[in-house]
Amino acid sequence: MAKSKKVKFKESIGLDIGNHSIKMVHLKKLHSGFKLLNYEIRPTISDGMEPVLSDLSPDRFAPVLSGVLKTLKINPKKIKHIVSSIGGDNTSIKQIKTIFLPDDELESALFFEAKKHLPISGAEMLLDFQVLSIEEKTNNMNILLTSTTKTLLKEHTDVLTSVGITPGIVDLESLAVANSFILNSYVEEGIYVILNIGAFKTNMVIYGPKAKFFARDIGWGGYHFTKDIMKQKNISYEEAEAYKIEHGLKKEKSNSDSSSLIALDITEKSTVEHIVQEVKRSIRFYVKEAGNSDFRKIMLVGGGSKTIGLAEFISEQLKMDTEIYNPFINLEKPEKFKDSQDPQLALALGLAMRPE
Repeated sequence: MAKSKKVKFKESIGLDIGNHSIKMVHLKKLHSGFKLLNYEIRPTISDGMEPVLSDLSPDRFAPVLSGVLKTLKINPKKIKHIVSSIGGDNTSIKQIKTIFLPDDELESALFFEAKKHLPISGAEMLLDFQVLSIEEKTNNMNILLTSTTKTLLKEHTDVLTSVGITPGIVDLESLAVANSFILNSYVEEGIYVILNIGAFKTNMVIYGPKAKFFARDIGWGGYHFTKDIMKQKNISYEEAEAYKIEHGLKKEKSNSDSSSLIALDITEKSTVEHIVQEVKRSIRFYVKEAGNSDFRKIMLVGGGSKTIGLAEFISEQLKMDTEIYNPFINLEKPEKFKDSQDPQLALALGLAMRPE
């Protein structure tokens, strides 16, 4: 999450390395806000091929990342401020409360505390934290704990160094998703649910200016929407992907039926039903843990958020206003990008806007 520090950089790059595509955003820091200089989205797979859930292999990702840099005319050796992200099973994030401790004792104490809350073994764990607030009455500290493994971080930085980039700040995907919303929007009181729907998973973030922070990954994404259609219609992946882009979660129009919203008609639960079920569970858990149910809206980002009918289906099932978030809403943009509002760039934008 954004730390309360001044932004010192003049230009920044946000890099989102996904299983389906690599997204890079180049921003300029203004006196107030940011200006979009350029961006690029480049698939990591050929058209029509199924995406592959892969480890961060330089052999797979480096050629694509190198192509992105060339397209944006960015010399990797001259990059001064870059923020990238990691996510998945080997990352964890949790807000905890602890007694007040001075700075020189806090880090070592939190390492032992983290073992109780974050499911990563001590030898492999890399821990970071941010003090969110100190309660006046109790003097207790609200702290955001984040962790990953040394192996995952090395795999990630190896991809960057293989194309000549010196790694900078590495953030967690969930925090970058939250930052794209927090740093680029006027956030009213209440609680917001942000769903970043990627190829293989959905980052779920619950955020409010005065609310407890919550994040988790849900193991379904846009790839699974396509697999549902393949199974339902007995067609190839390429055909199912084309169908998804054209029809999304709506029925094909016919003389007797005018495209009502559906969950895919298959025996077992469809992907969208799984996602909604997990969001419901998480919201119930959050309300019980945080004692706060002032939910205002669900914001959808990521490539899968553009699936036709998805926002309407989620809104109907969860009885909550749901919309596709425009991460470019408050950015100054050159004329060629005046209509840019692609929600799959939210994570990269959140990274690029992150303070040092």
